[in-house]
Amino acid sequence: MKKMKLKGIWCGILVFVLFLGAASMNVYAKPTLKVAWSIYAGWMPWDYAGASGILKKWADTYGINIELVRMDYIPSVEAYVAKQVDACVMTNMECLDMPAASGIDSTALIVGDYSNGNDAILVRDDLKIKDLKGKSISLVELSVSHYLVARCLEMNGLKEKDVKLVNTSDSDIGPIFVSNKSQKVVVTWNPIVMEIEQTPGVSKIFTSADIPGEILDLMIVNTGKLKAHPEFGKALVGAWYEIMGIMSEKGAETDKALSFMAKSAECSLTEYKAQLKTTAMFYEAKDAVKFTESAEIKKKMDFVRQFCFSHQLLGENAKSVDVVGIQYPDGSVQGDPKSVTFRFDTTYMKMAAEGKLKAK
Repeated sequence: MKKMKLKGIWCGILVFVLFLGAASMNVYAKPTLKVAWSIYAGWMPWDYAGASGILKKWADTYGINIELVRMDYIPSVEAYVAKQVDACVMTNMECLDMPAASGIDSTALIVGDYSNGNDAILVRDDLKIKDLKGKSISLVELSVSHYLVARCLEMNGLKEKDVKLVNTSDSDIGPIFVSNKSQKVVVTWNPIVMEIEQTPGVSKIFTSADIPGEILDLMIVNTGKLKAHPEFGKALVGAWYEIMGIMSEKGAETDKALSFMAKSAECSLTEYKAQLKTTAMFYEAKDAVKFTESAEIKKKMDFVRQFCFSHQLLGENAKSVDVVGIQYPDGSVQGDPKSVTFRFDTTYMKMAAEGKLKAK
């Protein structure tokens, strides 16, 4: 009887020890955070960060796992809004009118670049901007292409009602315009712009270089996740600027990285380098910080939020442009300070600029 009781005690102790072991493994298990990315000149570095092992090195340094997920652009932003991923690359406009307008508190962790010619209005028959009046314009409605047209018209004394917008999918817009000579105006982005430009008689009349700093390419992170896991921000920013360092140099390692990005983007190295020329990359963290902390970014964002409100992208029931609050690094807020869901935060980029992020 005593032997049976002793055996029972030892079994109980063993179960308790195993329970403690499992609990301790749970406590020390690395958190896994998901990042969605899509093909675009300024976002291809993320694919190389994953394939080269650089992202894993930085994730290991800060005790986390980072899972990169490649997706089509709009589905990737939708996945972020649905909280299926913790971070996602997107433009400032999409961040404002999708997650931020939906109440998903989001932080611009990295201001990677701005479109400096990647988005363009292309025409046939040597049309000028003044000739756009009364013309049909093919584009992806409510996208940055739509924004580009609106800004072009506004800057040249025209209005949207002066033209007819024809909604076309991004997968069809290039082939349809090239094959259909009756189409006179199209608006799209690279690499489609480069493909259309090869068509005889086609020229660009307005590009994102005419509105520098207005179409920003960002790494957006769920603010709650970033607060819970600041190591997530450190790993992403550390990896990003390591890749930026490689891209901005010359040599075998740079050629290898750029060749990988070009292949992944399904274009030649020459084409990819041409796309980078129309992408104003902030290769150094200090430059990204300077731009993000400037008064200029507030002016640029005001154009974007006004467009979003006037096109009901901030919600059908939005009563004013101020329905979404946008917070800047100096603490100032555009819009409702009680409804801040879009934050520009230079904390982690500053760490990179000051050499405070180190990989093992």
